[in-house]
Amino acid sequence: MSTRLRGTGLLLRFAVRRDRVLLAAWLLVLTATVAASAAATGPLYATTAERVAAAEALNASPAIVALYGPILDTSSLGELAMTKMTVLYAVFVAFLSVVLVRRHTRVEEESGRAEVVGATAVGADAPMAAAVLEAVLASVVLGVLVAVADVAAGLPAGGSVLFGASWTGIGLVGAGIALLTAQVSSSARTVGFLASAVIGVLYLLRAVGDLTAGWLSWLTPFGWGTQLSAWSAPRVWLLALYLLLAAGLVAAAVALRRRRDLGAGLLPDRPGPAEGSPRLRDGLALVWRQQGTALGGWTVGAAVLGGLMGSIVPSIGDMLDTEATRGVVEAMGGVGELQDALVFALASVGAVVITCFGIAAVTRAAGDEHDGRTEAVLATATSRSSLLLALASAALAGTTWLLLVSGVATAVGRGDGVAAVGAALAQAPAVWVVLGAALLLLSFRSRWAVAGWAVLVLCVTLGQVGAALDLPGWVLGLSPYHHVPKYPSEAFAWRPEVGLALVAALAVAAAWWRYRSRDIG
Repeated sequence: MSTRLRGTGLLLRFAVRRDRVLLAAWLLVLTATVAASAAATGPLYATTAERVAAAEALNASPAIVALYGPILDTSSLGELAMTKMTVLYAVFVAFLSVVLVRRHTRVEEESGRAEVVGATAVGADAPMAAAVLEAVLASVVLGVLVAVADVAAGLPAGGSVLFGASWTGIGLVGAGIALLTAQVSSSARTVGFLASAVIGVLYLLRAVGDLTAGWLSWLTPFGWGTQLSAWSAPRVWLLALYLLLAAGLVAAAVALRRRRDLGAGLLPDRPGPAEGSPRLRDGLALVWRQQGTALGGWTVGAAVLGGLMGSIVPSIGDMLDTEATRGVVEAMGGVGELQDALVFALASVGAVVITCFGIAAVTRAAGDEHDGRTEAVLATATSRSSLLLALASAALAGTTWLLLVSGVATAVGRGDGVAAVGAALAQAPAVWVVLGAALLLLSFRSRWAVAGWAVLVLCVTLGQVGAALDLPGWVLGLSPYHHVPKYPSEAFAWRPEVGLALVAALAVAAAWWRYRSRDIG
């Protein structure tokens, strides 16, 4: 082994050990989602005629094609079952690799730990190689798991293996994108922003290609997943494109890495102003300044996604209006009109996604504390009480704003009244409870804040899988999302909303009380 790669195995084992909880949760959720979709589709569309009708209805909606991609073989059960997974959920696979590579490359350099590791007998390229190998390992394991899940759910084995291989391929491309962007900027947050922007552009390019110019879909790895035709007439050679693109990105990143100093990026850092803005007069202004850029990006995303969801409700609602599918939708969204039940179901999924903004804000505060920035802020006239309350306001008010934007966009996309707005805002107390738990974890110890993600995963698992597993009602009730009234398909109920709001208020108050007295750092 080259001396530049010496110690790669040791760093790889260390990285896997650090990420064992994150990896297990991410792989479990993605695999469970694939298994649930594969197992549910067969009973819903038992005959070929029903599958063709459903697939043609999906292909007839431009919004659905832009979001999920087209179904090339309308008679294929596999293509119908994996409609959302092929393109939309592949984005989450790419982000898994981005998170892993960013965490073990640029974050380590930014914190100074990479310099400490580099002072030992570890080779110069070993940290980078270990990060990429961990992402490759995670992508391969995920590909195998989803292939096994599809086969276990009754889908053809050949198509299942190819579908799993396509997810492995998109994971490799995500690792390459993250590694390349990690060479461009010296800031871990900028790396995350650049990698997200690249993935967003590739997804948008695929959407435009699927709607208008088909050749554009061939230029993006998200389009290759559809063009692979894993379930009918597979183009196996397309899998090589993932490998070639990933190898090219990694090779470019290695070349750039050897042309920069440790801790530096190709884009030079801009010096800040000599004097701070008068707007940053207290902790509240500082926290909102920190979250402003992220909130702006989330606002655009919530508006676009809400609009798309609202526009597909009329067409997909008609498609799902069968005896078999009505029961499933009603279980998710209530027993009223089918489209209203679908609006609630979409609002509940959107609430889970929007909760991620609040948890990210809390974990960012934990990172600031770990890196010593919180201590510097508290050395000024800013008190601990005001700092925690400022963080709580950003997390709670920010997510409420995003729910409002999502609801308004859904109402506009659907083209009717305020029912979608009410469905979205009804989710707010449940979101606050999860964020209250995250703040409470932060108040005891900064490193515990990351467990807020585990709380969210637990709630999602209980909500999405618990009912299918026929778990007892009290177990399902552990998730705050379970208590949200299924408005507009059912009547709005104030009692559970007030109860959830009180639980959230108690959690925030306990976090505020605890945070005032514990050691910082």
